[in-house]
Amino acid sequence: QVQLVESGGGSVQAGGSLRLSCVVSGYLGSSYCMGWFRQAPGKEREGVATIDQDGRPTYADSVKGRFTTSRDNAKNTLYLQMNSLKPDDTAIYYCASDSSVRCRNNWATEKNYNYWGQGTQVTVS
Repeated sequence: QVQLVESGGGSVQAGGSLRLSCVVSGYLGSSYCMGWFRQAPGKEREGVATIDQDGRPTYADSVKGRFTTSRDNAKNTLYLQMNSLKPDDTAIYYCASDSSVRCRNNWATEKNYNYWGQGTQVTVS
């Protein structure tokens, strides 16, 4: 059974930092493109970042320069380091696994991802 489990969310003041983790189990998660999404209250879920199996990331413009995603394939774990957090970053953050090995140009499209975590809340005040 495939599972993605996020952790590391919490409450932080503006300008602070948080590091999210996503542990993948049940399949060779290290072989696939992985993504981070978030959903703020009253808004649609949006793509935050993606990272391919070789560790090459792509970011949404809204987080570029502040967020960094990385992966440890040996540990089947994905990370999202979030710095200089703003109140607009408040959302539930999800990790997801693409059904493709290679990340796509339309990486922020939800239907590309076939496995999702349960989400972790990030609140910035």
